[in-house]
Amino acid sequence: MLSDTPAPGPSPDDLVKDTTTATFRQDVLAESMNQPVLVDFWAPWCGPCKQLTPIIEKAVRAAGGKVKLVKMNIDEHPQIAGQLGVQSIPAVFAFQRGQPVDGFMGALPESQVKSFIERLVGPLGPSAAEEILAEADRLAAAGDMGGAAELYAAVLSQDPENVAALAALVKLHMEVGDLEGAKRFLAMAPQAKANDPAIAGARAAVELAEQAESLGDLTDLQRRVEADPADHQARFDLAVGLNARGKREEAVDHLLEIVRRDRNWNDDGARKQLVQFFEAWGPTDEMTLTGRRRLSSLLFA
Repeated sequence: MLSDTPAPGPSPDDLVKDTTTATFRQDVLAESMNQPVLVDFWAPWCGPCKQLTPIIEKAVRAAGGKVKLVKMNIDEHPQIAGQLGVQSIPAVFAFQRGQPVDGFMGALPESQVKSFIERLVGPLGPSAAEEILAEADRLAAAGDMGGAAELYAAVLSQDPENVAALAALVKLHMEVGDLEGAKRFLAMAPQAKANDPAIAGARAAVELAEQAESLGDLTDLQRRVEADPADHQARFDLAVGLNARGKREEAVDHLLEIVRRDRNWNDDGARKQLVQFFEAWGPTDEMTLTGRRRLSSLLFA
């Protein structure tokens, strides 16, 4: 049985936290004796600060504990920024062994933030999260759904907005027939990442399952198609139902047959349904690649 909640693990606050003038000495100076600490000076009215914050938080978490991030609101706590001569924000200072050793100003892109961190701690390589996700994917492919779910949940305990882990958990719950559980994890995806390919694919899979739920037994649909090959609605519904039962190649066959017979049926509905299949299966899935080739051959013959 799959769990609906992330497994216990280190809090994200272990790597990212807010500080004040009173706690700066402990949060930054003392903590930097263990590993570099980045201090992000920001303010609520600062647009570039809002751009930088998610980028630097992601980079710090991806470093797997080699560096920590402390954020300081200069409107509420101006003293430290003044002492460091901060003239504009966002401004990021790196502290090591109690001293500022490097820094930058402005909202840098993710690649430059990663390079800045690597100057402090060396090459990062694959993040701990990426390694855990790869192992979880391996377990899922081997049929160990429970083990995979535990690892995906462990990633979420560190990074609650990790779209790869969220999307994987959606699909795991779909595979064990828990549509409601899948929908709960899909709802956890941040709105800003709603169009991420992983989330879009998971959403497409959920929508397809919801479509298929109302179809029931497929025997009647099969009979209708056999009796009248031009009954496109029955063929379309049959394709949706077959896909939900794992018969993806047959589902593709039926939708391509509709496209071949009447491309304009239901406002190009068969082609659009195929595209939703491909989105749900993922861009590198073998059936997606085969289906796309067959669709292209049919459309551009």
